Amino acid sequence: MEKKFFKTTLFVGAISSLSYLIIIFIRNYNNPIYIEERCTVKFQKDVKKGAGKSDEEWGSNMDIASENYFECLKIP
Repeated sequence: MEKKFFKTTLFVGAISSLSYLIIIFIRNYNNPIYIEERCTVKFQKDVKKGAGKSDEEWGSNMDIASENYFECLKIP
């Protein structure tokens, strides 16, 4: 009987801990500060792709990068 109680308690504790960690992750992932940081990093990567190219190509890459940035922030 003790063994069954221990296994049940361990199982309930593991599920509760996992659920708590998932809730914390989702709350932090959807935090506006972290969304802006993720979008800024993506924007910087897109800008680096255009480095060393002609002005016309660089301008088109910047347009695409800025569109992707605003799309990432969900700004129309």
